[in-house]
Amino acid sequence: MPIRRITSEHVTEAAPGLWSNCLVVGDIAYMSGLTARGKEFDTILGFDEYEQTKVILNKHKALVEAAGGKMADFTKLTIYVTRIENRHLVWNARKEFFQGDFPACSLVEVSSLAHPEILVEIEGVAHIGHGTY
Repeated sequence: MPIRRITSEHVTEAAPGLWSNCLVVGDIAYMSGLTARGKEFDTILGFDEYEQTKVILNKHKALVEAAGGKMADFTKLTIYVTRIENRHLVWNARKEFFQGDFPACSLVEVSSLAHPEILVEIEGVAHIGHGTY
């Protein structure tokens, strides 16, 4: 079963040789840790964890849909935050993207991410075509 690289016009790809945002093997999509960087990587979209989480989950949505799936296909999220005390903002944004049984999830506080203004990074795994809503 070949590995397929999935792209979306809504998610800027990294320069060649760095990473892939989404790889699919069979019906499993693996998504890199995505952040709220803008199209040119030089701006950060969203001023808090709520806004950044929405930007990021919209990127995940674009990639899973480009792979032929939907948000209900996500089975696992790993969320990195720089301010654990604001985790409720992440949860509030997440509720706008998932319903029913939410994906399994880990939330981890880290001392920093790739840029000082990045407050949230999310990676995910989806089983394409297996979601129930």
